[in-house]
Amino acid sequence: MWPTTVRARATVGACAVVAAALAIASYALLGFLGANLMRNAEDDAERQALTVAQLAADGKLDQVRPPAHGADFVQVVSADGRVLLASPNLAGTQPIRTANPQRPGTLFHTWRVRPLGGEHHQRVVQITTDTPQGLVTVYAGTSLREAEAADDTTTAALAIGGPLLLATVAMVTWWVTGRALGPVEAIRAEVAEITDRDLHRRVPVPPTHDEIARLAQTMNATLDRLESSGARQRQFIADASHELRSPITVLRTQLEVALAVRDPELWPELISGALEDIERLQQLTVDLLLLARIDAAQPAPTVRLDLASLVRDATESRLGDRVPVRTDLAEGIEVLGSELWLTRVVTNLLDNAQRFADGRVDVVLRTTSGPGGRTAVLEVTDDGPGIPPADRERAFERFTRLDDARSRDHGGAGLGLAIARDLTAHHGGTLTAEDPTHSTHSTDFTDSRQGARLVVRLPLAQTD
Repeated sequence: MWPTTVRARATVGACAVVAAALAIASYALLGFLGANLMRNAEDDAERQALTVAQLAADGKLDQVRPPAHGADFVQVVSADGRVLLASPNLAGTQPIRTANPQRPGTLFHTWRVRPLGGEHHQRVVQITTDTPQGLVTVYAGTSLREAEAADDTTTAALAIGGPLLLATVAMVTWWVTGRALGPVEAIRAEVAEITDRDLHRRVPVPPTHDEIARLAQTMNATLDRLESSGARQRQFIADASHELRSPITVLRTQLEVALAVRDPELWPELISGALEDIERLQQLTVDLLLLARIDAAQPAPTVRLDLASLVRDATESRLGDRVPVRTDLAEGIEVLGSELWLTRVVTNLLDNAQRFADGRVDVVLRTTSGPGGRTAVLEVTDDGPGIPPADRERAFERFTRLDDARSRDHGGAGLGLAIARDLTAHHGGTLTAEDPTHSTHSTDFTDSRQGARLVVRLPLAQTD
């Protein structure tokens, strides 16, 4: 039975709140109005009763005048039940009460007094006082006609106005909610029609600058990211297919030549070339799988690592490098991360430096202080041709070769720096290509200021 739409739930909720508030306000209003009118009736009757009681105490009952404005009747009864005085409208009637009080005092009652007839109650004030004839009781009453009429009128008005007010609230809430949710329905309908082939479409943004407008803007931003991600994925697949096609074609050619050649002496050379292409395929496959894992945002286990020790191990484990690597590593630098992934970052940077260096590769590790706190800075510098300033950001794009022919000769697929940057970003750091002339190496460590300079910045692990 509970409504299933936001519009209906909002309407029911608004009506329920208004109904509860209206009920509480009506109850309070009727109570306040009744109490106020009752107090006015008591005051009128009490003034009349006090006046008569004072005359009775002075032995001057014969001077009592007819009830003043606001009082309907007066009756004076002796202790033995005799009516000593009565207003004309109670002439010849029995005492209002048969029980005679035993001591002086004032009491308030609400009765329906028979002699006066009618359907309205009387508010009666009973005052017992001493007189020369003994105890007498003065009864003074005033009609509650106005109080009961006002109560009836107010109740009728609330009974009619309450449902009308609730109906108005329901209609206004239904209309306002419908107007407010109209753009949401338009957004939903547009998103429902967007498929993986229509990611260029965008949802309408209402000109209201409210939460719904911000929702539409966020949805469009999400669609922008999805479209960009889809484009990158398609480009990645195309680039990967292109990169895999070349070694597969060469491998097939070598195997076909080996099959066609009958001279066994040529087979080792052909097989060696095939193995090189297989190794290249294997490395390319590993890189593609790693990129897929990075894109899937699969977290790697993080531990506290000694970055200097990690860089030293990664450098010393490289056997057969074409160019010797010189290191200057500050000790005591600790970061949080994956040892495997950070080692891969260092390895990829060294591979890139070895690929283009003429005769020198320098690795420097230090710390710097900035607005975000202390940071570990790892620099890998070579003395090769360097990276032109206009291409320093493009060098980190996947399958990008700044010198395509030379990169192919050196065996690069254009994934090393892209993988290194993505892995660094997963550790909350950055990887950039910077001007080698701004290097902070000591002059006795670096002989020149040319080549490429790749800088990794990682946040330091918090000290306990």
